Amino acid sequence: MVTTIKKGTSPEKIKLALKKRTVKSKSPDLKKYCGSISLEEDPMEIQKKLRNETSPD
Repeated sequence: MVTTIKKGTSPEKIKLALKKRTVKSKSPDLKKYCGSISLEEDPMEIQKKLRNETSPD
């Protein structure tokens, strides 16, 4: 979306144009997944193990 503001436009009209321009994000709400899994092992240890693995060629 493009908003054209001409020279000499009043600050009130600029604010109004910017308010109309705001678009809501359509990203999913990821907060509902927070704390949804329980791990037997420390996450840092899992990460260290994954990083130490060699990738197959």
